[in-house]
Amino acid sequence: MQNKPEAIVWFDQVDKQDIPLVGGKGANLGEMTRAKIPVPPGFIVTSAAYFDFIENSDLQPKIRALLKGLDVEDSKALSTASQKVKDLIMGTPLPDQLAGQISKAYAQLGGGAVAVRSSATAEDLPEASFAGQQSTYLNQEGWEMVVHAVQKCWASLFEARAIYYRQEQNFDHFKVGIAVPVQRMVQSVTSGVIFTIEPITHDPSKIVIEVIYGLGEGLVSGEINPDLFIVSKDGPTILSRRISFQDRRLVRNSAGSGETANYWQQVPSAKQEQQKLPDEDIIHLAELAVHIEKHYGVPQDIEWAKENGTIYIVQSRPVTAIKEQALEEEAEIKEPSILEGSPASPGLASGTVKILMNPSEIHRVDSGDILVAEMTTPDFVPAMKRAAAIVTNRGGRTSHAAIVSRELGIPCVVGTHEATKVLHDEQVITVDGSHGKIYNGKVTRRIQTASVTSLVRDAIKTKTRVYVNLAQPELADMVAARNVDGVGLLRAEFIISCIGKHPSYMLESGRREEFIQKLYEGIVPFAKAFHPRPVVYRTTDFKTNEYRELEGGDKYELPEENPMIGYRGASRYIRDIESFKMEIEAIKRVRKDFPNLWVMIPFVRTVEELRRTKDILEAEGLRRGPDFKLWMMTEVPANIFLMEKFIDVGIDGISIGSNDLTQLTLGIDRDSEKLQDTFDERNEAVMAALEIAVKTAKRKGITSSICGQAPSVYPELTEKLMEWGITSVSVSPDMIGTTREIIAKAEAKLKV
Repeated sequence: MQNKPEAIVWFDQVDKQDIPLVGGKGANLGEMTRAKIPVPPGFIVTSAAYFDFIENSDLQPKIRALLKGLDVEDSKALSTASQKVKDLIMGTPLPDQLAGQISKAYAQLGGGAVAVRSSATAEDLPEASFAGQQSTYLNQEGWEMVVHAVQKCWASLFEARAIYYRQEQNFDHFKVGIAVPVQRMVQSVTSGVIFTIEPITHDPSKIVIEVIYGLGEGLVSGEINPDLFIVSKDGPTILSRRISFQDRRLVRNSAGSGETANYWQQVPSAKQEQQKLPDEDIIHLAELAVHIEKHYGVPQDIEWAKENGTIYIVQSRPVTAIKEQALEEEAEIKEPSILEGSPASPGLASGTVKILMNPSEIHRVDSGDILVAEMTTPDFVPAMKRAAAIVTNRGGRTSHAAIVSRELGIPCVVGTHEATKVLHDEQVITVDGSHGKIYNGKVTRRIQTASVTSLVRDAIKTKTRVYVNLAQPELADMVAARNVDGVGLLRAEFIISCIGKHPSYMLESGRREEFIQKLYEGIVPFAKAFHPRPVVYRTTDFKTNEYRELEGGDKYELPEENPMIGYRGASRYIRDIESFKMEIEAIKRVRKDFPNLWVMIPFVRTVEELRRTKDILEAEGLRRGPDFKLWMMTEVPANIFLMEKFIDVGIDGISIGSNDLTQLTLGIDRDSEKLQDTFDERNEAVMAALEIAVKTAKRKGITSSICGQAPSVYPELTEKLMEWGITSVSVSPDMIGTTREIIAKAEAKLKV
């Protein structure tokens, strides 16, 4: 480069040494262009142009005045200051000379749609990271729009999150500059991401390629699940593939501009389940990836797009998200939150707040809304299925909201204490379920390895079986397609909640057959989807307060001070035999076509309760055999003390409900926010109970499982369970891959 910085440079005029002038993104685009990598052409409005604009327009003292004494922890003050600075920048005309240079370069590029991207830089701060803090504007067309987008990129240097980050890092706001690459827009038929190192085992001999239909923003935002290919660099050859369903794609809106430049378009039904890119293109991408990695000398995270039969590389950066700790959490957003609670289900989602004070209001929640409530119950489930995220005042990670959110795969934050007061209807917020934080407005971060990580983890093979906890029939096919050994806990309560009527009320109304048929219809999708893999159906474990909420329930259920340890589980079956017989009949009907359906009895307080329950099952035709297994939930301390006697009644396996077992062992309400720090499955007393249960089951020759969240949260606990001889674990769908990885590492360590 020349000694005097230019305001406009072309990609082929810069390389990786020019970060101070064109930022990391601009330098990479130049570096790849000069290395003959197929990069869409473009130019860069340099950081020198930005600094000149700030200085010559006398904006620096005005901006300093607006930021002087700013408390970045005061989110309202920070937002106000940010908006004032951005308004100041946008309200100051661009110098005619610079606008003319941008217009001329745009014409030389050929006009048409371009991508205008931010590329932050700091000459004296080479270690600083400003990724994801500034804006990108796709499909900008016409020189006026391009000039305006450049100015908006400059203004985005003072987004609230960027101001917060710089102040927290003690960076001078005016030592950080911003360059703006302007690149011919690739109207992607398909696009995706490549990692030149496998992100779980860090195997450098493998490449991971993701593919979606449409523009790449649909992938990096985390909104679309991609096809996944694992490719050996030797060859290269495709080692494995996983094809994902995609029913919508992000495409250019030829009639739109600005925020309406793109829109979501339906994918033709014939293509929704097809492989999105032919094998020869996958091999070509792998060859390009190897070339790029060799050029840079380190593993790369590459963005690519295909248009009119040509594959382009639109970005490449060193892989920074893969650390020695493979189970690292997603990066936390560097912006002040407006509310915090306990992280209950991972992920990030933005949407419109709908505050529900009781279940009668669930119709107010539309698809993509954020459901906010004091706490949730089974009656909230229809709305929870439509929600993009859940926020509650009360509850912990074993609460109803947490468990259902993890099964649905949506973010959830619980125990905020005041969400229903701090938030308001129609407010747009972002929920970070991984860190338990809520942000005002729509906040995004680049999901760098999240989808790759989950899919690669899924592919891991283990000797210890990994089952899944499920309740929603509509999720059965999707979850069954994953690398899971069966359903270790099929909860009946959600199916009965959808029926909506108390079993005794149905009996008394002469609607016995209707109840049986509806329960059958709720169970059969699971047995069918997972066949021949086992589906362990936990018989109804509603508590009295939940039964009372069903139609007719108040007639049959007495109020209880503490329903958690009240009339529930096996105690009901031996007292309300006719209702239990309806459930058994539904199970038998499912088993006629799908004998992979097994039964598990919950909340068994005494050996006699188990014996009498088993007698009822056998009298109705459900006897243990090669294709029918009977399990007992182990969640009451009495089960631990008398484990041998319970097993001697005649069962095939136990499944430890670690949530209730911890609650009853420590005498803690598992939904108490104040005692959440004490509620811990790793407590010495709980660990002693787990050891007795697993070792006794192994000694008596039956299987043992665990269906709480503990195995996927605490790797050290999982290792202990395996050391003692546990045969399977059952986790929520979002933790299948993570648990596979934990188990694989434990098996390797224990040489299982």
